Amino acid sequence: MLVLVAPGQGAQTPGFLTPWLELPGLADRLSAWSDVVELDLIAYGTTADADAIRDTAVAQPLLVAASLAAAEALGAKPDLLAGHSVGELAAAALAGVITPEQALALVRERGRAMAKAAAVTKTGMTAVLGGVDVLEALDKHGLTPANINGAGQIVAGGTLEQLAAFKEEPPVRARLMPLSVAGAFHTVHMAPAVEELRRAAEGLTPQDPGVKLLSNADGAVVTSGAAFVERLINQVSNPVRWDLCMETMAAEGVTAMIELLPGGTLTGLAKRALKGVDTVALKTPDDLDAARELTK
Repeated sequence: MLVLVAPGQGAQTPGFLTPWLELPGLADRLSAWSDVVELDLIAYGTTADADAIRDTAVAQPLLVAASLAAAEALGAKPDLLAGHSVGELAAAALAGVITPEQALALVRERGRAMAKAAAVTKTGMTAVLGGVDVLEALDKHGLTPANINGAGQIVAGGTLEQLAAFKEEPPVRARLMPLSVAGAFHTVHMAPAVEELRRAAEGLTPQDPGVKLLSNADGAVVTSGAAFVERLINQVSNPVRWDLCMETMAAEGVTAMIELLPGGTLTGLAKRALKGVDTVALKTPDDLDAARELTK
């Protein structure tokens, strides 16, 4: 059983789209999608520096477009789909809940709304790798476990002052890694973005997914397109439970995982939490052959 997964914000790196532009039709596709998101996706994916693509309003459309383009190049028919955070929009499009263009229009507004919310207070996120009594330590410093990713990884979100205090008093045996994001996503700090996203989604008529589609809220398989879009909206200010998504993958009998562009993070988690599952992360077009082998 094959699952396709789409990565979330922070997976982007400067120039990651460059080798993909050599694939027939991909540059034209990205150019058309650039009009939808009102950004030059090709420039941001090839020549822009790390600071430019860290901007939430840029990173989110760039990531969704990259995942959709890579999925089109791959041409696989998965049994299961899931996306991490903003990657859920790519997963929704691939499942047929919304069209790719609708996903990109929605992520354009999502990115803008979350960037606006992030500008209100200086916030950030830090990955906590390993450690003892991590949730208790987060609570002590007023931080939110914004991503519970499984495999010993929790991402803390909060103000920069809270994160600095947490760094000075980390959990025992934990390694802290600040993330390249512009705010504390999936926390109360993103609440203003929820209603903006809900307004942006008012004109949508979601279709029920054509394949099994997992939700970040609780790892459940969601069979209603309308319910999935509502979950997408609320997820902006609620924690991502990727650990529960992986539990569902295991329960469903997943044997292979392909992580869409820019891959690496989610397959890394799967290697630790989903033992025996074959994984391929799409980083360059050279990875397509190995990914296609998993679909056979």
